[in-house]
Amino acid sequence: MLKNYLLTAFREIIKNRVFSFIHIFGLALGIAAFVHILQYSLYELSYDKFYENSEQIYRIRQDRYDKGKLSTTWGAGCAAIGPALKNKFPEVKAYARLYNINGIINIKGNNLREGNFREEEMFAANSAFLTMFPVTLIQGVDSTALSEPKTAVISESIAKKFFGKEDPMGQSFKYNNDEEFRITGVFKDIPQNTHLKFNMLISWPTFVKWRGPEIETAWFWDGFYTYIQLKKGTDVKAFEKKMNEFTDKQIADLTEQNVRIAIYSLQPLNSIHLNSNLMWEAEVNGDARTVYFLMVIAFIILIIAWVNYINLSTVKAIFRSREVAMRKISGASRMHLIRQFLVESFSINLLATILAYLLVLITLPYLRKITGREISLNTPGIWAVFAAMIFIGPIVSGIYPALVISSFKPIAIFRGKLTGASGGAFIRKALVVFQFAASITLIAGTFTVYNQLLYMRSQELGVNIDQTLVIKGPGVADSTYQDKLTAFKDELLKYPMIRAITASTSIPGSRVLWNAGGIKRVSEDDSKSNQYRIIGIDNDFVDAYKLKVITGRGFSKEFGSDEHSVLFNEEALKLMNFETPESALGVDIFFWGDNYKIVGVLKNFHQESLKEKFDAVIFRYTPGTRDYFSIKLNYSGEPGTDTHKMTENTIETIKNQWEEFFPGNPFDYFFLSDHYDQQYRAETQFRTIFGLFAVLAIIIACLGLFGLSWFIIVQRTKEIGIRKVNGASVSDILLIVSKDFFRLVFLGILIAAPVTYYLSMKWMEKYPFKVGFSWWLFGLSGILILMISAITISYNTLAIARTNPAESINYE
Repeated sequence: MLKNYLLTAFREIIKNRVFSFIHIFGLALGIAAFVHILQYSLYELSYDKFYENSEQIYRIRQDRYDKGKLSTTWGAGCAAIGPALKNKFPEVKAYARLYNINGIINIKGNNLREGNFREEEMFAANSAFLTMFPVTLIQGVDSTALSEPKTAVISESIAKKFFGKEDPMGQSFKYNNDEEFRITGVFKDIPQNTHLKFNMLISWPTFVKWRGPEIETAWFWDGFYTYIQLKKGTDVKAFEKKMNEFTDKQIADLTEQNVRIAIYSLQPLNSIHLNSNLMWEAEVNGDARTVYFLMVIAFIILIIAWVNYINLSTVKAIFRSREVAMRKISGASRMHLIRQFLVESFSINLLATILAYLLVLITLPYLRKITGREISLNTPGIWAVFAAMIFIGPIVSGIYPALVISSFKPIAIFRGKLTGASGGAFIRKALVVFQFAASITLIAGTFTVYNQLLYMRSQELGVNIDQTLVIKGPGVADSTYQDKLTAFKDELLKYPMIRAITASTSIPGSRVLWNAGGIKRVSEDDSKSNQYRIIGIDNDFVDAYKLKVITGRGFSKEFGSDEHSVLFNEEALKLMNFETPESALGVDIFFWGDNYKIVGVLKNFHQESLKEKFDAVIFRYTPGTRDYFSIKLNYSGEPGTDTHKMTENTIETIKNQWEEFFPGNPFDYFFLSDHYDQQYRAETQFRTIFGLFAVLAIIIACLGLFGLSWFIIVQRTKEIGIRKVNGASVSDILLIVSKDFFRLVFLGILIAAPVTYYLSMKWMEKYPFKVGFSWWLFGLSGILILMISAITISYNTLAIARTNPAESINYE
């Protein structure tokens, strides 16, 4: 019996090639889109879950308070809390401490790989880190690899990069051309789906030697990542409460004040990537709302594809009505017919799933490119999805058409009355309305994302980032560094293509990580102190970046040494309660045991993207900083100048001077505009994904509209023939037939309007600077859908309207 069902199904597929192609291709598009979005979402949800005992590991995050008000939320906190909790509470099985470092790795004595390498994915880590997460050591012993000073463990990739095919164990390297480290372990490369990426770890005892033993018990020294592993069965909420009672007492004893200045909480390791955007994150994390929103879109697209299948199947029923009647007359029961049509549905879903697999395979590299993720078909759960499409898809999409077709009455069929098919008209129309409401929402959502991104990118930043080449400062330097920096600047400024050079601790487009508390006016008591972000700059920073001085002045050699001078931005003025910028000039502030005078006030500028609020920033005079050199280029030359070649020549000139003044340091540079734009990478990816799948949804929905319009037009063939005999033109017939479909599209627009508005406003809540909802974008989406619908409907209508009236009247 099954064999007979399958043979009949495949004969039907081959017989109706056009309908079969639309069936299979529409379903394949929906399944492929669903699988792709699911691949990305599952990858994002998989972060850090590959670690053993990941459900028992928590990161200790810190909220800092000033005068009872939340001032800073940190992903990294103090150094003392890890060992303190381990010693105090039996629930803590182990703790790991890390501190992010970067620098120049000098390899010598290796003919293949001798050279200087800048490495930024490095941490100082205690030995427990290797066993707690754990990191898989290929060589070395977990418990001892990081136990001694001046030892390090490296990844497989770094081992090949530094030492080629040589055994790295026991080999050595210099850090910043100074201290020598011995390699005591090699670990497998860390998977990319982790928030904590590293390729080198140096021993914690080394870091203690660098910074002093006080870091072991420092409660007010921030920037340390602390992870704890709790014993199974621990009540996390109860433990958090005990933890804060304990830390409150420790801090109160040290400060001799009964004021809470920090609250600690436990972040589950598995939740950090999608649910954390704090100061000192180990990397830029993802966004849970985006992932879940994309998953909703995936299900909507799949439902649209299934709805399309249902509509096309019920449309095709009219062509198979006599077949059904003959089967019933020949003794076939309704259950036999249902099974027959479910087998056909299974066959179509099987072919669609195979085609979807091929589409996924072909487009997978493109998905990797737009998401920046190493997504593969081996993502856990993906093969289960393909299996579900084969076995669940036929039931979901095929049961209604099977019930409709099997319900046809033979007598009614031979009389020309398809009561079963026509009785489901309301359901079919409702499904089409749903398809177009969903499609319009997706299109309008795409336009909204694009409009917000365009708004953020087109706003005045208050800082000039154009034609700016940034060099990462030298890690290797000696006592003559300041003189070399001055000479380096002077030498480069001789070239007409270089307008200015400035050194700073931070650059636009990066979060300011220098955070300082306890800052106040000298005339006020400690209760008035607050935390501020600090940027260290030299004399040229304000002019080079064209920052607007509201009052006072910037740093300048003309005023002698500005060693004890500071600049405030407008937000910092508010935090220190100055009524006007002028009232701040000349005021002395207390900053880490020393007094500084406010000599100027700068207008707020967007240090970070418009996704972030303005921060309270204080600018300190630090001409000897080694973090970043910003070189402002001058390309306002004659028309027709080959700018690209000029850029290459200028970079080569800068590189030559760099190697002369700062030997032993790699020449690492980037253009600031590109760096700043990276902050919008998530929005750009989201817009691309959103737009792509919106287009797919429209294509699938139009296939459904094609099927429904063909069904209704075929039913009205005789009517169209009579109207033509009575003098109706093709345009008259097109208008008469199309108005019913446009009612469905208009209804879809009306339903989509409030949904789109709500979702758009919800999505834009996270942006402090936003464009707002633009109704014209929704109108544009509606017009686009109407145009696509008109083309789809017109094709079918014109095909019948141009038929000879005699043939149309005799159709039935």
